[in-house]
Amino acid sequence: MKRVNVVPKLTVVGAGPGDEELITLKGIKAIESANVILYDALINKQLLKYASQNAELIYVGKRKGCYRYQQEQINELIVQRAFQKGHVVRLKGGDPFIFGRGSEEIDYVQKFGVESYVVPGITSALAVPAYQGIPLTKRGSSESFWVITGTTKSHEMSNDILLAAQSTATVVILMGMGKLTQIMEVFSSFGKQDVPVAIIQNGTTPEEKFGVGTVKTIEDIVREKSLSNPAIIVVGEVVSQRSKLNSLANQIHLNANQNVA
Repeated sequence: MKRVNVVPKLTVVGAGPGDEELITLKGIKAIESANVILYDALINKQLLKYASQNAELIYVGKRKGCYRYQQEQINELIVQRAFQKGHVVRLKGGDPFIFGRGSEEIDYVQKFGVESYVVPGITSALAVPAYQGIPLTKRGSSESFWVITGTTKSHEMSNDILLAAQSTATVVILMGMGKLTQIMEVFSSFGKQDVPVAIIQNGTTPEEKFGVGTVKTIEDIVREKSLSNPAIIVVGEVVSQRSKLNSLANQIHLNANQNVA
């Protein structure tokens, strides 16, 4: 029997913010055609049902500082499996190019001649506030928005928060719960104590939890509602618009809970 040559290929796929249905059709097609899938902690595991029976599924997630694989090991694993088995899908939560290190993985595998492709995903920075009826921009309230990591690779608060706190823009902070006190102190130092703040945990999933307050009160709300990672922090006047739009979010979650049942 003549052996078929394996063509090494990587597709980095954004799995969306959590709701199984918020992945693109192109993303599902990539999963269906994969020989190997390396998937992260924050993806909806129901997406793996689209994989073929012969596909190898490898969990490479990172949560709360616990690493099953270091990033360098993940890079090497992608190359190894691509040359052994062919099409590798790297399945990442949200969008792989928004704090997802997708570009780093592509840069690495291209050194070895691995074909590489990207399937964008819906980032949690946009979808999670939307599910709670929070518009990141609205005429008369917010003309722009920032999306910032709360914690840098050196485990420090991002200095960009100092700049964002001085603007009138909506500020969306990912990976910021561990720095919440420090972040709110920055906003307070610029006279923003009464600006509305929302924190949304496990957004777009049936396990979603939500808390709303102000820069001055949000830490009390977090304790009261036991909010923790993974969560999105939204700071801005648009948070106060939620009450006019939350019927949309309620309907979406009603449908999600019915599907789970």
